[in-house]
Amino acid sequence: MSLSILVLYYSRSGHTAQLARLIARGVEEAGLEARLRQVPPVAPVTETAQPPVPEEGAPYVSRVDLSECAGVAMGSPTRFGNMAAPLKHFLDTTGAEWASGTLAGKPAAVFTSTSTMHGGQESTLLTMALPLLHHGMVLLGIPFTEPALTATGSGGTPYGASHVAGAKGDNAISEHERELARALGRRLAETARKLATPA
Repeated sequence: MSLSILVLYYSRSGHTAQLARLIARGVEEAGLEARLRQVPPVAPVTETAQPPVPEEGAPYVSRVDLSECAGVAMGSPTRFGNMAAPLKHFLDTTGAEWASGTLAGKPAAVFTSTSTMHGGQESTLLTMALPLLHHGMVLLGIPFTEPALTATGSGGTPYGASHVAGAKGDNAISEHERELARALGRRLAETARKLATPA
């Protein structure tokens, strides 16, 4: 059975989804399968149900995606320095996976997009890391051995990949942001392979 990395995200304006695709490309460059999945939006009226298949983008995530993956990259736009509610809502439903250790020992990485440089990128990445630590996952960041991490004038942090979308959301993903997202995907895949290989 081939190893796959779950690239899980919520995206409202498309920027986080673009980062997800770049991370998936990095995963595949390292020789593993990338499984792109998104979480559905949530509504204040809880009776409002989403269609079982999204109108666009990746399929919605399922419990099988969690059990079958060899690692997880998880992304969200920033909401007041925190992850967006739909991703938090999904994580809040993973109690059974936590109790059974479904994700324990698997590598994980996080990514985000904000409208401004200081719009809470690093705090959002850290909030996403906390539930992954509770699941017993092995967190990976981006080391400073990646030259783009020092050179970037836009997104990119040692805590994970990021993008600065601009106040109107019209900033294209910069070359450094692209390099760092792909590097994170490669690192995640390479680590998953090492962890899955018997000693």
